[in-house]
Amino acid sequence: MEKIKVEKTKPMKIAYIEHVGAYGETPYDEYYSRLYEWAKENKVRPGFSAISICYDDPDKTPPVQCRSEICIPIKGTASPDKEIKIKELPSMEVAVIKHKGSSSEYTNTYSRLSQWIEENGYEWALEPIPAMEVYTKKPRVVGGET
Repeated sequence: MEKIKVEKTKPMKIAYIEHVGAYGETPYDEYYSRLYEWAKENKVRPGFSAISICYDDPDKTPPVQCRSEICIPIKGTASPDKEIKIKELPSMEVAVIKHKGSSSEYTNTYSRLSQWIEENGYEWALEPIPAMEVYTKKPRVVGGET
């Protein structure tokens, strides 16, 4: 079982695509391909980790209304386009847990994190972001599931 800890993030600039819909049906590969292509075209250096920012609790918000941003950190200056936006994320104090397993097990990881947050006197933030997933490795498909 992964240990939960509190860390302070550094500010970062991100390029992102907004998505509304069920988190499990987000076309991540398509969005990340577009973001890395955009970074190359605009001569900005992308970070190594892909990011997903989730704004809604799928237990409280209908899945078709769940809002997210599919992101990559960037270094350099570029202009947004119709699809890709840019913003700065501030330094934040965050609870961190590593998820190992399939995407169908995310709810277990989030439940464990939520319980820890409550037991340790913290609260889920509403601003600037409630939940951020940082993907340190490209997801693999195993047995038809990521």
